[in-house]
Amino acid sequence: MSIRQPRYSKDEAAQRGEAIYDLDILPQVEANHRGKYVAIDIETGSWEMDADEIIAGDRLVDRIPDAQTWMTRIGYGYIRRFGAGRSRRTA
Repeated sequence: MSIRQPRYSKDEAAQRGEAIYDLDILPQVEANHRGKYVAIDIETGSWEMDADEIIAGDRLVDRIPDAQTWMTRIGYGYIRRFGAGRSRRTA
């Protein structure tokens, strides 16, 4: 099994991924899939969506073994949130 290597800088990968997502994918998924993850091959524009980011990424790599994957979360500006934030309180 070979190890996939990135062929793009982080900035170029992000630019390509965001462009594909904004133009091709977002109009199809925005209304009904908030919170799901989208794995995008930034070379082909192929993508997979799932509530689990690992499953979305694995499905994409199953279809395109050498995929240059970029991941986003529908309706969020981030994949995961780190650090302190609002705590949920229950009454």
